[in-house]
Amino acid sequence: MDNETKSGHAAPSGSKLLALTIAAIGVVYGDIGTSPLYALKECFSPHYGLTPGRTEVLGILSLIFWALTLIICGKYLTVILRFDNKGEGGVLALMELALKRSSMYSRLGLTVVLGLFGAAMLYGDGIITPAISVLSAVEGLRVAAPGLDRFVVPLTLLILLGIFSIQRFGTSSVGRIFGPFMVLWFAILGVLGLVNAFQTPDVFNALNPIYAAEFFAQHGIAGMVVLGSVFLVVTGGESLYTDLGHFGPRPIRYGWFFVAYPGLVLQYFGQGALLLREGHIPSTVESPFFHMVPSWGVLPLVIVSTFAAIIASQAVISGAFSLTYQAVQLGYLPRLKVTHTSSEERGQIFMPMVNWTLFISCVILVLSFKTSGALASAYGIAVVSTMVTTTILGWIAMRKVFEWNPAVAACITGIFLVMDLAFAYANWLKFFDGGYVPFTMAVATFIVMVTWRRGRTILQQRIEQRSKPLIDVINEDIDRYTVVPGTALYMTGYRGIAPPAMLSNLRYNRVHHETIIVLTVKVDSGARVARSERFEIKAQPRGVFEVTLHYGFMDQWDLMEDLKYLPEHEVPVDVTDAIFVLGHESLTVESSEDMARWRKEIFVFLHRNSRTPAKYFGIPVKRTLEVGSHLSI
Repeated sequence: MDNETKSGHAAPSGSKLLALTIAAIGVVYGDIGTSPLYALKECFSPHYGLTPGRTEVLGILSLIFWALTLIICGKYLTVILRFDNKGEGGVLALMELALKRSSMYSRLGLTVVLGLFGAAMLYGDGIITPAISVLSAVEGLRVAAPGLDRFVVPLTLLILLGIFSIQRFGTSSVGRIFGPFMVLWFAILGVLGLVNAFQTPDVFNALNPIYAAEFFAQHGIAGMVVLGSVFLVVTGGESLYTDLGHFGPRPIRYGWFFVAYPGLVLQYFGQGALLLREGHIPSTVESPFFHMVPSWGVLPLVIVSTFAAIIASQAVISGAFSLTYQAVQLGYLPRLKVTHTSSEERGQIFMPMVNWTLFISCVILVLSFKTSGALASAYGIAVVSTMVTTTILGWIAMRKVFEWNPAVAACITGIFLVMDLAFAYANWLKFFDGGYVPFTMAVATFIVMVTWRRGRTILQQRIEQRSKPLIDVINEDIDRYTVVPGTALYMTGYRGIAPPAMLSNLRYNRVHHETIIVLTVKVDSGARVARSERFEIKAQPRGVFEVTLHYGFMDQWDLMEDLKYLPEHEVPVDVTDAIFVLGHESLTVESSEDMARWRKEIFVFLHRNSRTPAKYFGIPVKRTLEVGSHLSI
């Protein structure tokens, strides 16, 4: 049995494998596929003080080639893709996988902090990628017609508005052309690169890593600093792992080795060949990509590049939706509105709050930095921080989950960390040039995540202090009240205790239904839970049933549909005729030592603006009764 089958992916073959590979190229490689628009030119940005001589061009090309080879081919495609959580990938999926067999200290400390901070950093990527991709594509107008320079920023903002506005319609229809177009895009990159490289075949010497060593030997510290721009060629590499659940490892690997990798390598070598020939011309150094074609071809290349940038932006935005959905399911973010935009594809969701937050952030970035060159300084920190996190969590998975040989795990992790930390050092040097943007956003997101998680724990403690064990209510209290026909479902997030709404209903209405279901929705650490394993039912005396519905953090649930299967588990209920009784807590803040007051204020604000259980779970409003209570935390 191969690794794909073991991990939960059916191994595709034939036409299905081809279709998945083409689709993966459109989604997974959109971000990394637009890096040629700005990566190499940033390596020769004036603030590095490098001139495009032979040593510099071949040295940087060698660094680019080996970065793509070691990080993408070696780290992600060979090792990291093995670490799936029931078929799902991404830093949160890896964190939950590592937590399964970690010590209690790790569960409460380093593992969670690493996972959440790595996830928070990805939001920085989510705001920078659309901005820099579209901006660098539209900047081709400066080459095609310098007089149009003043329209670059307004046109970029207009395109970004269009990208974010169409998110609510989903991408199930237009997405079918993403894959074929990106295949064409990589073909264009490869052909342009090959034509230019053949004119200066000396450029292929850069395949030899000795040229990278000579570059460092000649430029010293400046050579290390330029790694911050070299790293731009692998931004988007984390998507290979994040999108694992959508395509499986084989289509992702095939798409890279047969299409994206050769197209990117040839493109960078073609740009390098152009710089060897025309490096004395400032305009060529400022925009080598758009100078690879004759003047009549610049405008068509701008149009094609812009569409590629739109696809790259779309992939990153969808990734932000998916990441947020995982965080909500795992209890690290409050309930947010989720719209399923496709009845056929499980991953097609739209989250309005996330969408427009990203849009506003992109607009602020474009207006603040104005050029892709300036914005490139903000890029990299978010991605490289997540890559370091993935390496460390991957080491935990190697040792604790997959039980690899300690020496092998240490050797592999050591190699990856050396690469990651070298790039991290170079990128963090750009902190005050714009790198503070994704870092600040990541810190804010991280604080929200840990505050929400801690606040939920404190709220649970307060509810448990005011409530009673469910079994005590059943045995001691329930017989004192009048029985009415029908079924009541009490939703609670805390198993074993009587829901506050149930106690309030007994105390004030002095009645109880003949069938009572205490319903808890629990999100497990696995990505998905089969329906056959979803129900956990415990029958109690006096017509009371404790029902727990288990979901994976990537399951898109349909609560009302699943509850229809309760009679099959010997729970006598007609869900279409039952009433749902939901609790609603109004919170106030009190000073205590369990969490800082300012964090409690954040939690209360988030709690107040979180989606109600009725809306979030899709419970019919006409059969919902909300019972309020007041708590101090």
